[in-house]
Amino acid sequence: MFRLRCVNSCLRRLLHGGTVNRDQVLEQLRVCSTEDQVFDVVGKNKAKLTVNHVSCAVRMLWQFQKEKPDLLRTVELTKNHPQFLTLRVLAENKIAFTEDSMLVDMLYSFLRLNVDPHDTLVQQLVSEAWLRIDRFPMASLSKFSICLSDQHLQHSPLMGHITSIVDQKLSSIDDARILTTLMISMSSLVSARLRDTLISKADHLLDTMDPSHYNNPRRVVQFLRNIKYSHRPLLEKCNEILLCNIPRLDAENISIILGLYQSLQFNNCDFRLAARQRLTELIDSSTDPFSFTKLFVALAPMASSETRERLENTALLLADELSAHQALAVAEALEEIQSRNLSLLNKIGSVIQKNVDVYKPVEVARITQALFLLHYQNPELFSKLRNILLNFLQRSVYPYEVTMLTRVLSMLPCPRLEEAVISRVEAVVTQCSLNDLNTISFAIAKWVRNDPSYRQKTLGKYVRLLQTLKRCGHERLQTADQLDLVLEELKYISGEWFEEMLLEETMVTLQRMMDQINWINVSELAFFLTRINHLCPPLMDRIAIVAIKDIDKIHHSATYATLLPFSVLNYDTAQADELYDLCIQRLTPHIKSFDPHLLVLLAYSLAVADYFPEEVVREIFTIDFLGKLDSQLETLPDSLNMRTRMRLMELNRAVCLECPEFQVPWFHERYCQQLQKKDFECILDKHLQLLPYSKPNTVEISDRNKVQWGRNSLENISDELPPGAQRVAIDFLDSKSYCKNSHHMKGEALMRKRHLEILGYRVVQIAHFKWNSMELSSRDAWKEYLKKKIFREFSS
Repeated sequence: MFRLRCVNSCLRRLLHGGTVNRDQVLEQLRVCSTEDQVFDVVGKNKAKLTVNHVSCAVRMLWQFQKEKPDLLRTVELTKNHPQFLTLRVLAENKIAFTEDSMLVDMLYSFLRLNVDPHDTLVQQLVSEAWLRIDRFPMASLSKFSICLSDQHLQHSPLMGHITSIVDQKLSSIDDARILTTLMISMSSLVSARLRDTLISKADHLLDTMDPSHYNNPRRVVQFLRNIKYSHRPLLEKCNEILLCNIPRLDAENISIILGLYQSLQFNNCDFRLAARQRLTELIDSSTDPFSFTKLFVALAPMASSETRERLENTALLLADELSAHQALAVAEALEEIQSRNLSLLNKIGSVIQKNVDVYKPVEVARITQALFLLHYQNPELFSKLRNILLNFLQRSVYPYEVTMLTRVLSMLPCPRLEEAVISRVEAVVTQCSLNDLNTISFAIAKWVRNDPSYRQKTLGKYVRLLQTLKRCGHERLQTADQLDLVLEELKYISGEWFEEMLLEETMVTLQRMMDQINWINVSELAFFLTRINHLCPPLMDRIAIVAIKDIDKIHHSATYATLLPFSVLNYDTAQADELYDLCIQRLTPHIKSFDPHLLVLLAYSLAVADYFPEEVVREIFTIDFLGKLDSQLETLPDSLNMRTRMRLMELNRAVCLECPEFQVPWFHERYCQQLQKKDFECILDKHLQLLPYSKPNTVEISDRNKVQWGRNSLENISDELPPGAQRVAIDFLDSKSYCKNSHHMKGEALMRKRHLEILGYRVVQIAHFKWNSMELSSRDAWKEYLKKKIFREFSS
């Protein structure tokens, strides 16, 4: 009996102990389904709440908000609830007793619930996390890095500490989500070595992860955008994963991805076409201002005219419901598509005017630029925007912000430059990049032209400021020691001021850094030389040497930019010939993976240099390729669309004339006729006497797909003329036909000469610098010069 009583007593103690050890408060929290239920549990158990309870409650409060659509979130109501203050006080008091992962989770949730970063709770959580940071697991370290980014601490010593830890422990990270989150957070602090290591690790983890987790490749693309590094193989791998996930992407995600691609100058035809199809499918379900704005911004620039009209009509109906920032996004999209829908523009302008005081400096600049370029007529709004811009400018301390505000101010009607602008520019000018200096000089030049009194008393301030800009530009170039940074600052620079004031020093700097040219930056340097139309043999030779040596490392799509200056600027050397051959070998196996428009541009640049790789030509002039090209061009900006179509016509002409054996059909007859109208012609008999001019027959296609003049083949064009007579084409070459720094003729002028000669002409090319020289300053002198060029050349 005694033993039985003892057993019963023990069982009762065990059962009672099990009940006592159960955390009833935690169980009550876990079954809550609304914020009010959580707050009710907190209110009833204030004295019992442990750090586990506080962490669970805060995490659940954020989870409830996270699950709601943005429009239905009630973060402010949650934040202002009396029991939320209770949770904040308890969390701050129990920081020392909080486990590592729980500490980071609480910080993350509190920030997501809009607790101010300057609040003592957040600051103490961050401080405590810093003390423990070396022992954090990678998942917690990743989440902590997000918290620091939320507080704009990307450049802080603490983020530097995280970067160092990641560098040491990178091999232990096997989760793509953790890695990609860290990559974004510390992107501003990574060295070139760590960058390459991170890219290699990300490339590996993307292959091993679940491909439906599309946020991982999106974050990789964002990392590449942040560090301004277009790593094509990794971009293509990310794009493949994102392309597979298109059916699951919403308008916001597609808009983000397209924006990232644009920043990286990464055009992918397949993604754009799939994105357009997906966005079109989402039109009917995007009926609220939030989702429709995302859809409009992403779809309008690449939609057909019918779809654009439909989008604009919907935007007009929703305009009054748009928030300040949604109106800004729509205004910028309208400017991008050059909309002329005045009713919609007036509605958007009205929303902006009502909310103009809520915008940040850069947002005001974006609004002003968009409305100005849309020719929006509202002097009252522009006057207000101008005053706001000036006020922001007077307080700004950031060079990029001062530059942007100054540039946009120069767009608006104003007779002269304010002292406030001058003082702000002078305060930041020594910190400005080359591109910023160029932008400011462009703005000042506008004020000079518009200021009616600049020739008198105000001239000095303009000249003084322009001289300061020039001095700072020269100093920046002379002290530069990293080619990649210089190329980044030169990427978008152009204009007369740069050419006159900085170009010469820029070329000196680039030649000083020639030993830094490598397979990664060679295409960017080559594209810069093409863009500024500047022939520099030492740099061109170095580009050729590097590209030839590392051709297998250069991405096949980068062969276009690498070859461009050699064909456009007509730089023909033995090294250049070798470079052409190697680049053609490099790109040929990848023809199918080129974006259609890029393959056309590449083939045209090769044709200018008299290279016609058969595989490339045959691929372009197939029905499938041309159909895909048409589809892609519908999604591209109008300027690129028209340029690609023009290059296709010119390529078609070149192939038909120079490679008739390819039997490529001629389908641009009208273009050839337009070209013919630009050539001044005459006919000489066998005694070199002028004959009455007879216009050649129109261009036709023979049964053999050869270009013909009327019924005569190219080989027999001269049969129309008397025996011994010849057609002469006078080709006047303007400044665009020559490199800017010399009288060296460019490739397109030489190609035109080749084609005219194939068509049976004898070609005389007249250089603009000779024609417009003092030597030929009269009509009689021109006539005499033409006679000498025509008759002496053909009599020799």
